[in-house]
Amino acid sequence: MKYLSEYRNPELARRYLEELHRVTTRPWTIMEICGGQTHSLVRNGIIELLPPQITMVHGPGCPVCVTSIQVIDEAIYLAMQENLILCSFGDMLRVPGSTISLLDAKARGADIRILYSPLEAVQIAIQNPQKEVVFFAVGFETTAPANALSVIQAEKMQVQNYSILASHVLVPPAMEALLSDAENKIDGFLAAGHVCTIMGMDEYYPVAEKYKVPIVVTGFEPLDLLQGILMTVMQLERGEYKVENQYARAVQQAGNTMAKASMEEVFAVTDRVWRGIGPIPQSGLEVNNRYKKYNARLRFRLHIPPAAENKDCISGDIMKGLKKPVQCPNFGSRCTPEHPLGAPMVSSEGSCAAYYHYTSGIANVKNTIADEV
Repeated sequence: MKYLSEYRNPELARRYLEELHRVTTRPWTIMEICGGQTHSLVRNGIIELLPPQITMVHGPGCPVCVTSIQVIDEAIYLAMQENLILCSFGDMLRVPGSTISLLDAKARGADIRILYSPLEAVQIAIQNPQKEVVFFAVGFETTAPANALSVIQAEKMQVQNYSILASHVLVPPAMEALLSDAENKIDGFLAAGHVCTIMGMDEYYPVAEKYKVPIVVTGFEPLDLLQGILMTVMQLERGEYKVENQYARAVQQAGNTMAKASMEEVFAVTDRVWRGIGPIPQSGLEVNNRYKKYNARLRFRLHIPPAAENKDCISGDIMKGLKKPVQCPNFGSRCTPEHPLGAPMVSSEGSCAAYYHYTSGIANVKNTIADEV
């Protein structure tokens, strides 16, 4: 399969579905880690076509959704400072902090700029030497290398007014946290293909072995997902728990060694609080001592207190696979993309946004989910 249309071939999709219906004999709960996979599953109607014994639950693989309120508040505090330009990916602007969002701060006069690359922020710093420029560096292992490169580039060019507010999170510790939860119902994982293009597969073997769960590295197109689900179910039906690679056209065993080297050059592993889930040990990346002058938390001596989660938002239960978006009493009523209670309704990778935008007849979907649970 070389071209995009081939990953969406309806005849192949039908064959995968027929095989899934043939081999599935028992109930299985499978979590797709990545929000991009969630959107593809929902947008293409795959969830509704799977055998009734298969329940797909949606993981914490949306970087916007898991960024803690405290970090959002840090970004808002920085944005409101005089002579400071805060640069961010667009998804972060409408995520609620404890009181306001970055979009609210922008409306109040904060100089917030939406970028597609952290290297643009370095250029803005060079063009505005009289101002401090901070890049809001969120995301998983996928975006961390580019953010690390921006720091390396700033040092090479001796840019003195650039720093990053790092809030990177790591996938394998989150998987272990979910599997360690007494309430977890996960039988197998679809691992996020783009994370594995950077990190490779080696980190997943200990997880699969320790918790006896199959992990299939999977892409994002309909045939990727159907094949990944089939590979997972076949392992489960055989009583196996291996790490397999469905996304072989993009993922190498060792990952991208140059990207990993950039991450290791700039970042150190640290504990991190995940929004809706709580603290997970050794699950984040922070700027290391070698590059501490580019760490915005140290540069601006940030001491923003932790803020309480919105009790009306059940995103934690959704990202742990315990509930689905349509089981939230506020879904589509008090919580919409225009007026979100939590990040999963705002983000382009959020599971609530996927259900909101791509499911027709919310009441029918709610009834279906209620029957499953």
